[in-house]
Amino acid sequence: LGEQPKVSLCAGATKDMGKMLGGEEEKDPDAQKKEEERQEALRQQEEERKAKHARMEAEREKVRQQIRDKYGLKKKEEKEAEEKAALEQPCEGSLTRPKKAIPAGCGDEEEEEEESILDTVLKYLPGPLQDMFKK
Repeated sequence: LGEQPKVSLCAGATKDMGKMLGGEEEKDPDAQKKEEERQEALRQQEEERKAKHARMEAEREKVRQQIRDKYGLKKKEEKEAEEKAALEQPCEGSLTRPKKAIPAGCGDEEEEEEESILDTVLKYLPGPLQDMFKK
């Protein structure tokens, strides 16, 4: 039998084993440049994705506005602004005015109302009955 040269099956692995065991890694001179290009590509993809989503949202908003126009609906922000403006306006003569708009002394004291009702009833009673109730 002739001698065959011994070929190590792990010839490439020994180089990597040295790196794993704490040996010096071979530094790629273009590694920094490649990393910058990769980061730039990621930034560009992110910008494209954001632009795509902005376009899609603009289209959706256009459709929403068409629906609002068709059915006479208002945006949530518009409704809130109108409600806020309605609360700030003076409510003279309104039946649904806020409590703080009620002048002091109107409906605050129940005793006065009861006395005024009693006085009103007494006015319509005959004289002798009025005297009885006043005592």
